[in-house]
Amino acid sequence: MQHRRVFILLGVFFGLVFLFNLKGHHKQPGLRYSGGSLTGTPPNYDALREWEKNLPQHNVSLPYPEGRTGRYVKFSNQIRALGWNNVLNEILLCTHLAYESKRAYVFQDYYWKPEYYPWRITIMPWDDGPRWPQTPINALISGPTAGGPWDDGDPAPRSVSEAYFDEVCPPEDRDIIDTDTIKPGLIDAEGDVILKRWTEVIHDSPKRCVEIVAGHKDNFPQTFDLWLIGYTRLLSLWPIFKDSPTSRLFGTAPIVASAVDRNEYLFLPRGSRPPRYGPHSSYDRMMAVHVRRGDFEEACYGLARWNSTFYGWNQLPEHLDRFTPPPGGSWGENTPENIAFYLEHCYPNFDAIVEKIQDTKRAYIGNGTERVLDVMYLLTNADSAWVGKFKAVMMSQGWSTIVTSKDLVLDDEQMGVNMAVDMEIARKAAVFIGNGWSSFTSNIIHRRLVDGREPYANRFW
Repeated sequence: MQHRRVFILLGVFFGLVFLFNLKGHHKQPGLRYSGGSLTGTPPNYDALREWEKNLPQHNVSLPYPEGRTGRYVKFSNQIRALGWNNVLNEILLCTHLAYESKRAYVFQDYYWKPEYYPWRITIMPWDDGPRWPQTPINALISGPTAGGPWDDGDPAPRSVSEAYFDEVCPPEDRDIIDTDTIKPGLIDAEGDVILKRWTEVIHDSPKRCVEIVAGHKDNFPQTFDLWLIGYTRLLSLWPIFKDSPTSRLFGTAPIVASAVDRNEYLFLPRGSRPPRYGPHSSYDRMMAVHVRRGDFEEACYGLARWNSTFYGWNQLPEHLDRFTPPPGGSWGENTPENIAFYLEHCYPNFDAIVEKIQDTKRAYIGNGTERVLDVMYLLTNADSAWVGKFKAVMMSQGWSTIVTSKDLVLDDEQMGVNMAVDMEIARKAAVFIGNGWSSFTSNIIHRRLVDGREPYANRFW
């Protein structure tokens, strides 16, 4: 397909740019660096890894459908070395697929995209291939995907680690399924059709163990790939997925929860005594706003040129702020008027952000009783000058407490999952405004919808 070839070329281009940029990080000949600005030794999560190793389902003596006679499925075609939220989208859907197939999902470490890792790391040269930084899944999430229990009385087998899968599923007991044998028949299929087909394939395999491997004919070989998650075909899965135990039991990792708890005092009211007390909990009077700045502007131009829709669950029709690509563009190019329209929503200017916050606050308060919004959490990569100006304007409009991601105090283990910390605070906020093209926003919206948040509480620029 033409659009796939275009994205292949774009991928090659950005890959070359990435490698070129690494050359600016030489410290000595032959060494190249990536990652963030933190120095020192990153956390290894040894205690957590030992806990994962000793999960109760990691016991070969357990009766069917667990133990040495159990049924398992490993998705070796999962995304690696990409942003956490691109990975999270996929592994939740894969967990649900494993559940429907009556097999235990095999969880894996999160492999970082090097540029996103908080610590400065050596990434080249490689002795035996690339070694991306890894974080155990239980540092980021909890619930069935990460090996947690299903509902009481549910006979579904619990998720297991890669190491345990290798122990109970020797090569001769595995049914290796290449995505090239299944996905060509699912091009442009609705999400529920894709789920049904894969469920049949995995459930009906005669082997105890199934391993899905990436084909060579597909540049996006994931079971639930970008061409599904980035388009409205995904939405037919929502009625099934929203109420599934994978979604309902999806939880916050203890390390993430501890980071939120230790910083909760930052959200307590500041300044003069408020005219109305309102809710006691700071989260019940909080608006969290996800504002992308910096190089995201260029990404928005790209989204406009390719006539992209919102991403993931941001596309659901029940949202008040829906986005339909305006007519007049074509694949790879767009009109100046349409590009300007995209930027209004993808990269809004300062005044538009302020206006959206005012309108959202007014609508939320007007749709209930005894509501107060005076605490703000700002999730942004903007520079300090922009943040300072923003805080001054917000305080002049009645926001007495304004906290940013950079204000949080985190230890090394918590810093290693800081994106999940931001997401948890945004999940708990009374109101959230996000970016419709963001996987980060989509995963926050997913949890907020499962929590039962009303439409006035989930908004987009």
